[in-house]
Parts: sequence; C-alpha cells; structure tokens
Amino acid sequence: MDVSSQFDVAGFGVIVTGGASGLGLAYGEVLAAHGARVTLIDVDAGAVAAQASRLQGEGLDVRSAVADVTDHAALDRAIDEAAETYGRLDVAFANAGIDPGAGFVGAWAGGERPRVEEGALERYTDERWNRVIDINLNGIFATARAAARHMRSRGFGRIIVTTSLAATKVEPAIGAAYMTAKAGARHLMHTIALELAAYGITANAIAPGFFVTNIGGGHAHNPELQAALAKDIPMHRVGRPDDIKALALFLASPASGYITGQEIVIDGGWGLGVAD
Repeated sequence: MDVSSQFDVAGFGVIVTGGASGLGLAYGEVLAAHGARVTLIDVDAGAVAAQASRLQGEGLDVRSAVADVTDHAALDRAIDEAAETYGRLDVAFANAGIDPGAGFVGAWAGGERPRVEEGALERYTDERWNRVIDINLNGIFATARAAARHMRSRGFGRIIVTTSLAATKVEPAIGAAYMTAKAGARHLMHTIALELAAYGITANAIAPGFFVTNIGGGHAHNPELQAALAKDIPMHRVGRPDDIKALALFLASPASGYITGQEIVIDGGWGLGVAD
C-alpha cells in the first residue's frame, strides 16, 4: 500500500465554519494547500473575504461565504452553495465558536483553582448563557446536519468538530456555558458518529487546550498569560494554529477511515490524548 496516497485530499469539497482566523483558518489552509477546494464560512464578512483572497493569491482554491452559525437557514444556504459549486461535499469542519474571555483561561495559569466572587452563578445572565450555547453547540449541530445531507448519498464524508479541553477541565461559574457547550458538542459528535458510520461518514473531534488565537477578544496573545500557562505544560510551550494542521489533514483524509467517534485532545505541548 502507498500510505501517502491515503492522505490525498486533492479535489475534495470542504467547508470550515469560523474560517476567518485561528484554528478554522488553519484547517482551511492545510486542506487547500493539499489540493482541496475550500469554502471558509464566517460571520465577519471583511475578514473571511480577505483571507480567501490571500489564499487565492497563493494559487489555492479557496472561496469565502458569510453566515452566522446561529442563523441555521443562512448556514444551510452557505453549505448547500459550496456543495453545489464543488459537485460534492467531503469534509465539514464544525469549528465556529466563542469563549468566555480571559477570566476562564487565566484561571488555569499556575494550576490554581480561581477564586470566584460569591454569587457568580446567580448573576450569570440568560443572554450570556444562550449566546454561548447557541454558537458553540447549536451551531455545530446545524453544521453537521447540513453536511450529512450531502455526504450520505455519496457514501463518504468527514465531519470534524472543534471541542475543547474545557469540556473536561471544569472550573466554577466563570466558564459555565462554554464548558457545558463543549461537553455537549463532544457527546453530539459521538451520536453523529454512531448514526453515520454505516454510510461511510466519520465524525471526530479536536479538543484544543490553550492555543494562541483571536477567540475571546484575543486574550491568548498576552505574552504574560502564555508564559504562566506554559509553566504547567511539560514542553513549556503553548499551542499555535499551525500545530494543528497535520491532525486536521489526517482526520479529513481517507487515512482516518478507521477512526470515528473520537475526541483527540491537544493541550499545547502535552501532545495527543484520545477520549472515547
């Protein structure tokens, strides 16, 4: 067997939600660099168009689409249009998400459990809860549902969900909705995997720990925060979007056909861990 051929994604039709920056952009870049045709979907019209234009300038087959993952009708249209353009949809990265901000991540630094002001749970508003759940969980459901409609008839597909180490690293109410959404997304991925396995469609999750992206207002770019978190990581380094590209290519390719229903945890220098 020519093992390298198992990683061939040339000609694949791919969509990536949250594709204008961070991990989503990294997913799109690596698939396009290996010959896939990629649609970056994001709510930020200017940013996603700029990134698509940049990649087109590098000779890659990348287009942009604007959709908010909480608007399921608009998301359906964006995914349907991509599938129609390519004549196929092989890979869907359900990646778009938001986090609670610097407080939650800062709580990890030094391995100390944070002190949460008394009454934090009682002051956690419906608006804050619903927005995080709607984007981080309902958006994944809507992305996977739209993708499955196109993949089932072809007997091949890869659905890759971005979850988070926060699904298992539980802290007090400061990150309540985010942790709940990411844990729910992991279980949703399991159910999708069970339902679609018979149709040649796999569903897996990538669960990043601390990665330097723009999520949550870009607090992860703070060098002091990076240094504090790196102390608890054996390799003493935090994650960067480029670090995740090889794994994304593997999960999107035929090489991963024997793996489904798995969450692969990447916590900066911690390396890989697989949660059943």
